[in-house]
Amino acid sequence: MDLAGSDGQQEMIRAIAKDPLSLSKKAAPVGKEDLADVQDLIDTLRSHQNECVGMAMNMIGIAKAAIAIDAGNMVIVMLNPKILKRKDPYQAKEGCLCLRGIKETVRYREITVSYQDLSLQKHTKAFQGYTAEIIQHECDHLAGILI
Repeated sequence: MDLAGSDGQQEMIRAIAKDPLSLSKKAAPVGKEDLADVQDLIDTLRSHQNECVGMAMNMIGIAKAAIAIDAGNMVIVMLNPKILKRKDPYQAKEGCLCLRGIKETVRYREITVSYQDLSLQKHTKAFQGYTAEIIQHECDHLAGILI
């Protein structure tokens, strides 16, 4: 679905992948050539903001390592994210746009993630609480893990 964005650019909202076989593929690294698809990921996440707080690129049918998280007033985008440290495990109950129902999984209250931003600059940052849980869920998608 194409929509005119507020900056005059076309928004591309992609369909949500539901096929477990395609969702179980490991994501390949994202490069500069993939940034238009990353923008589609952001547009698709925004279009589902009432039902979704995070999205991985394979959720829109592209097996590339990018995630987007709705942080309220902004979208956090992580290219090629890797969770380096995990601390304080707990049982979480999560849902997913790609799957039916709520499932239990182990998450960590604190994580440290290395990633690249949209300018391909490297960052390492610690996250806690709900944001950390969302990042872990989306990184599982990139690894082909479905909860």
